[in-house]
Amino acid sequence: MDALSTTLFWLDYAAVAVFGATGALAAAHRKHDIVTFGFFAAITGVGGGTLRDLLIGAPVFWIQRPGYVVACLTAALAIWLLGRRGWRFRALLWLDALGMAAYAVVGTAKALNLGVHPFTAVVMGVLTTAFGGVIRDVLAGEPSILLRREIYITAALLGASVFALLTGFGVAFWPAGIAGFFAAFGLRACALKLGWSLPGFAGGEDDGA
Repeated sequence: MDALSTTLFWLDYAAVAVFGATGALAAAHRKHDIVTFGFFAAITGVGGGTLRDLLIGAPVFWIQRPGYVVACLTAALAIWLLGRRGWRFRALLWLDALGMAAYAVVGTAKALNLGVHPFTAVVMGVLTTAFGGVIRDVLAGEPSILLRREIYITAALLGASVFALLTGFGVAFWPAGIAGFFAAFGLRACALKLGWSLPGFAGGEDDGA
């Protein structure tokens, strides 16, 4: 395994664990049991990467490496042991922002590393980021991130695009990855702190059109 593959491997683990924690936090918000904690964590942690691998024709990353699922379950157990905490919803938002930024870069990097066209690689980065969160929100009975006007998918798109663009210009993985991560996380953080959102369609039903 070369240095880039090793880096992607560990970043993938970190992103999966963080997204797993957001799944467990969503279960905590609904006061589910420990089994549901683990299920939410696993499906959220590996869902986006599974879709990415299926679409680009790569071996599904967690099938031969069950440590990914173990990382999700460990994150779920950690959230369970924390017990009742009033800050968990805010933690969910910020952990999700970190996971989103990391996954946007990791998903794009994995696709590029397999020779996928840069445009498609960016799409894979966004799908890697979004799909696990979509499943989590549906299972938790929350409005899907795709149906909310808050800036989330846009942040993932920005991070993935910055990484792919810099890589295309010959920038090394780490500088490009750090730039992509902070672009995605910075935009999402501004949205959370300042209430930024995208404008809705002006001609919708609420306007009487």
